[in-house]
Amino acid sequence: MTASTTSAFQEGQTIQEYRLRRLRGKSACSLVWEAENLRGEPRALKFLPNPDDPATRQEIRAIQMVAPLRHQHLTPVEKVWTIPKFFVLAMPLADASLRDLFEAYQAEYGSGIDPVELCDYLTQVAAALDFLNLTKHQLGSWAGGVQHGDVQPSNLLLFGDTVKLGDYNMASPTARLLQYGTRIGAPGYVPPEVMQGRLTDATDQYSLATTYCFLRGGRLPIVEKPPAPGQIPGPRPAADLTMLSPAERPAVAKALALVARDRWKSCGELMAELTRAVMSAR
Repeated sequence: MTASTTSAFQEGQTIQEYRLRRLRGKSACSLVWEAENLRGEPRALKFLPNPDDPATRQEIRAIQMVAPLRHQHLTPVEKVWTIPKFFVLAMPLADASLRDLFEAYQAEYGSGIDPVELCDYLTQVAAALDFLNLTKHQLGSWAGGVQHGDVQPSNLLLFGDTVKLGDYNMASPTARLLQYGTRIGAPGYVPPEVMQGRLTDATDQYSLATTYCFLRGGRLPIVEKPPAPGQIPGPRPAADLTMLSPAERPAVAKALALVARDRWKSCGELMAELTRAVMSAR
């Protein structure tokens, strides 16, 4: 994201029916502004630059695939449109993300999120992921499931006590080969099958378990460098789950299995087992 791209907007500017309030975040791939609609209701506007770039168009197709789907733990996409040099998405404005909550816990208590509270939040996320994975969604001319593809703390959004899954840029139909050049999610959260260019119905579960580890203990269970394009991935290191209590480790270890079929049948099953483990240890 260049300086000229970042400065393309300013506070008080009106874009269609939305007035920009302040810049909330930026990355190499997007800008997020806090805005308000004509009724004064808060909204988030996400700007994706270079609308003619094939990678950006691929991300927009992913967003448009998920946008019609409705679930209480999916952040709704209110509107998608183009302006010169940008795609724009309008969504409800979250209070914070689970990454923000983790940082608040770190500042206040020097720890990760309380495990009972975290299980409640991630059980909500699991419901959204299992909904996406249902093989009933109309994806063009066929019905199938969807993998979110980028489950990580900053994409899990808090609206009061409710968590909603956001950021659908990397969503893709389940059990398919990934297009060459596809972005593959945050390093450390990506399961081995994605490194090999494919998705399974347990891909998001792996990332959810990794997210649990980070939000509980402040670090990832496996740290590795993604292979360069065309490079064969090397052996994956064993997961280090010492940031978790002994009671939590078996459920997470199963979700982090290198072979997708060895994981839990659903994200909901993973979180139910983790919740039982956490409650029994109290």
